[in-house]
Amino acid sequence: MVPQLTAVITKDKTLNITPMKKTKTLIGDAGATFLNAFTATPLCCPSRSSILTGRYPHNHAVRNNSLSGNCSSLLWQKGPESEAFPLYLRKQKYQTFFAGKYLNQYGRKEAGDVGHVPPGWDQWHALVGNSQYYNYTLSVNGKEEKHGDSYEKDYLTDLILNRSLSFLDAKNGKHPFFLMLSPPAPHSPWTAAPQYQKEFSDVKAPRDGSFNKPGKDKHWLLRQPVNPMSNSSLNFLDDAYRKRWQTLISVDDMVDTLVKKLDNMKELDNTYIFYTSDNGYHTGQFSLPIDKRQLYEFDIRIPLMVRGPGIKPKQAPVLNIDLAPTILDISGFNLSLVNMDGQSFLSQMAPSLRNGTARPFFLVEYTGEGHPLQDPACPKLGPGLSQCFPDCVCEDAYNNTYACVRTFVEHNLQYCEFADSESFVEVYNLTSDPHQLENILKKVDPTLLQTMNQRLIKLQSCVGSSCHDITSQTTRSRADKAVQYTVEGETPTVPN
Repeated sequence: MVPQLTAVITKDKTLNITPMKKTKTLIGDAGATFLNAFTATPLCCPSRSSILTGRYPHNHAVRNNSLSGNCSSLLWQKGPESEAFPLYLRKQKYQTFFAGKYLNQYGRKEAGDVGHVPPGWDQWHALVGNSQYYNYTLSVNGKEEKHGDSYEKDYLTDLILNRSLSFLDAKNGKHPFFLMLSPPAPHSPWTAAPQYQKEFSDVKAPRDGSFNKPGKDKHWLLRQPVNPMSNSSLNFLDDAYRKRWQTLISVDDMVDTLVKKLDNMKELDNTYIFYTSDNGYHTGQFSLPIDKRQLYEFDIRIPLMVRGPGIKPKQAPVLNIDLAPTILDISGFNLSLVNMDGQSFLSQMAPSLRNGTARPFFLVEYTGEGHPLQDPACPKLGPGLSQCFPDCVCEDAYNNTYACVRTFVEHNLQYCEFADSESFVEVYNLTSDPHQLENILKKVDPTLLQTMNQRLIKLQSCVGSSCHDITSQTTRSRADKAVQYTVEGETPTVPN
């Protein structure tokens, strides 16, 4: 029997699944929760472009959330979008449905207006622009549809669910289906459904790990925030944290209703359901109020839960660029016919279906954004900054441009290089320092630094199958396997 496919892609979702108890039960507990899922880049449009294409950012060329950064641009439409995975699902006779947030600049006049419907979709209900909950515009199969502020008619998370249910009722029973539901939650403006606006009234952002800690040994942007944070900043981020949770209750309801619908249709046991996010998020870590974009675990780790036939829990690392090839693999499509940097993790979820091994390391890359003029919130730092808060805390800058190698060996390691005047480097031992409090660059054996630098160079230029070859455990050299590093007298070796 050909499997059905469903993906729920949230916005800026951290690993904390507390407000989504039904989702945890219905997808995570009924299938698998991936403890080591990562985004290839911690920002909305580049990450979503990676999900759609199965490619690292350097291969789809979407650098940030702006048109000039190639987000939903005409260049994107002519190139990577024309090779996104839904097109190949159509070739497998799948009926495809999309509803919700697509890409930040989608539907703008300069990006083809609402009449542009990406190839591969039978039903298209896409938000124009960035996340909203009310007073938004949709492209419905290429036609403009404006919405107001009525909860019953317009609340976007609920509308996405209702349209998907209508699609399931009307679909052709002779062919399989694929649903991609992309609610705005928990992205700002954090507008919860009316019935949930008083929930979690006593919840605050967690005060553990790197919360409100100084970033004294990190990239210059992390050295700027006032530490300790002001009471006004703490109150602001706590309020944001609560509101984010409130918006997620409606997503939890969405998953619950969708699973019940599939069960009533006798399709649940034959459906793979993916739940994930485009990137992580921080609320107070290293004294940064709220945002993403940074190289640290809180921004690059994403939730990933999957249920479906034969799914088993697995701790192997998975990237968002792996979603597209995995979905195509499940559909039966020949992956040798597509040019994707990601790899199917079907073998990691359902070992009986495929033979495969996990990658030992991978790439995370990000291109910083800045404005040519000084930001009024932070004039002393000059131009080139963006996402600035009061107290001169800026979340991004032109030279917040970096690339990292994240390894999974006996001791988890992260090695990052910045493209800035300092040629700044950050290195973390995630085993002894899971919150990345200490940059151990000066304590690491130079042999390892050289090895990591060479891996980074290769990963940043890899394309398609060459990305697989670099990270293949079977192709690593003996010298690479013998690499050692010393951290505070400890000398672990990379295992065979």
